[in-house]
Amino acid sequence: MELQQFKYDNKITKYFIIATVIFGLVGMLVGLLIATQLVFPEMNMGLQYTSFGRLRPLHTNAIIFAFVGNAMFAGVYYSMQRLLKTRMFSDMLSWIHFWGWQLIILAAAITLPLGLTSSKEYAELEWPIDIAITLIWIVFGINMIGTILKRRERHMYVAIWFYIATFVTVAVLHVVNSFAIPVDFFKSYSWYAGVQDALVQWWYGHNAVAFFLTTPFLGLMYYYLPKAANRPVYSYKLSIIHFWSLIFIYIWAGPHHLLYTSLPDWAQSLGVVFSVMLIAPSWGGMLNGLLTLRGAWDRVREDPVLKFMVVAVTAYGMSTLEGPLLSIKSINAIAHFTDWIIAHVHIGGLGWNGFMIFGMLYWLIPKMWGTKLHSTKLANVHFWLGTLGIIVYALPLYAAGVTQSLMWKDFDAEGFLEYPNFLQTVTQIIPMYMMRAIGGLLYLSGAIIMTYNLIKTASSGYFIANEDAEAPALEKKKIVGGHWHSAWERKPVFFTVLVLVAILIGGIVEMVPTFLIDSNIKTIETVQPYTPLELHGRDLYIKEGCVSCHTQMVRPFRSETERYRGEYSKAGEFVYDHPFLWGSKRTGPDLHRIGGRYNDAWHYSHMYDPQITSKGSIMPPYPWLFTQSIDPEKTAGKIRALRKVGVPYPEGYEDTANEELKAQAQKIVASLKADGIEASEGAEIIALIAYLQRLGTDIKVETAQK
Repeated sequence: MELQQFKYDNKITKYFIIATVIFGLVGMLVGLLIATQLVFPEMNMGLQYTSFGRLRPLHTNAIIFAFVGNAMFAGVYYSMQRLLKTRMFSDMLSWIHFWGWQLIILAAAITLPLGLTSSKEYAELEWPIDIAITLIWIVFGINMIGTILKRRERHMYVAIWFYIATFVTVAVLHVVNSFAIPVDFFKSYSWYAGVQDALVQWWYGHNAVAFFLTTPFLGLMYYYLPKAANRPVYSYKLSIIHFWSLIFIYIWAGPHHLLYTSLPDWAQSLGVVFSVMLIAPSWGGMLNGLLTLRGAWDRVREDPVLKFMVVAVTAYGMSTLEGPLLSIKSINAIAHFTDWIIAHVHIGGLGWNGFMIFGMLYWLIPKMWGTKLHSTKLANVHFWLGTLGIIVYALPLYAAGVTQSLMWKDFDAEGFLEYPNFLQTVTQIIPMYMMRAIGGLLYLSGAIIMTYNLIKTASSGYFIANEDAEAPALEKKKIVGGHWHSAWERKPVFFTVLVLVAILIGGIVEMVPTFLIDSNIKTIETVQPYTPLELHGRDLYIKEGCVSCHTQMVRPFRSETERYRGEYSKAGEFVYDHPFLWGSKRTGPDLHRIGGRYNDAWHYSHMYDPQITSKGSIMPPYPWLFTQSIDPEKTAGKIRALRKVGVPYPEGYEDTANEELKAQAQKIVASLKADGIEASEGAEIIALIAYLQRLGTDIKVETAQK
């Protein structure tokens, strides 16, 4: 059989690797800074661009999309060509993908510190960037599918299955979650409101973890782990079960992020059931990876590449066991909104994604530069620093999470809260936050050592930009017989359609009833749209990233209704919230019933310097809110945009809205003046006070729902 000569494109992989390392270091450095800010609030530096609320989404986006994303593309471009025995479909598309992705990352790095955010977890970027992401993702998909169609290998190996699932599902998730109505080029409102927005967001958020941080890395595991170990994958049949059960079940599990919230109980229960079911396919994948090393364990002790990959796969197994356990309501009641969840997320991020990337890079660089790793000793130092960093990071946060939950729920012998002041909990866990920062420093130190080691490795070799290869042409003849799944593997378009069907079922079943059946979101007559001033204040709350530290969801526990002095949160209270702001972490207290609890002067002083009202607080001051003014010119646009998504502002209201805004601002200024505080009615702080004083005041305990 005649062999065809061709060349693999290593240059695109090289550039994605460079971006991976650079953005990895930047993302980890920002993470270390914000971890330090929780111990030393002065590390916010008194600047609006470096405050915790603005840097936290920068950190998550840098790690997920810049560090992990670029590494995923590097691994996919290298492995796909070799698995399919062909060069990528289009070099031009590869480079459009690379530079487009880096420009998106640059846009995120500029807009997020400026406070330009949608506030949606892992989807904070505003609408023009969302459109750019969609276009670049399509470019990636065309290049990938085109490469599969021109392959010289008839059967698609398991790694390719996971790459296809990643492309298809991320495209669906991103488009559905990103529907919004623009106000201007830098501001939009989510198409969805309240409970529906929460469901869509965590359908996206959970599955962004599943299909951006998990499925592509399982594909990388199935390629790079056998290559590094020089062993075949343990079980082909287990790979099939692992793949199809994982992608079908994963998409249902999003509601487990919303247990004990205002989400309908049936949706919460579906999330719990499918989350627990996830243990089986997840551990099937972990075991398939670890058992691939059968007969090669002696090499694991010597080879740093295998060390990183073994810990990565183990961390994957641990986090995918812990996730379903956290989805059980009794455990979720303890862990949710605490630092336990932060520890859980970082076992996956630092252990599974980070260590898989490190192992892949240590294997790839010597191959692509035709040389040996500069220093195995330094790679081992990196391994132990990283492993120790994960342990020192996670264990204190587990302890912090349990401490928080027990203190929040503790009642004394007379039936009163033992720790009624939320700040008592915060000060108790500051030493654990300090340990977390030390763990992050250890992990970052290891990554810096790796960077040096890889640079020295590359400098000792010669980069092979176009690697020679040969393979026979793909035969067009029809093959009869074989395993049933092998027939699917020969039909990439059919396979892709099956994947699309598998991932759509869960989302449709969960979301359609929530949107179309009114009884899922019961209305409350007293709930009214935000006033113009409150609307400006809410947008400031979003801009400053307050949702990173404060929830707006009082759960139906006595400990919470006692602590926050009000009825638990009802679905009907959020019908005009575009987007929802329930939050996912309580570094500070819940704010849903904060309205009217303190006077205007308290809020003014609290935002100017939290130490005035809350001695020992780790919240930073917000001095710029007192010197910057809201822009009344934007009021009309905001009213019109919200009317389009269903908020019942009457026609023509935008023409008189600023008069109402001014009148409400004057009342707050007068209230402050009565307490000896002079303030400008146009200052941002006035709008923020208006919003905070509104929260939770639409209903009373006795309010009935219809």
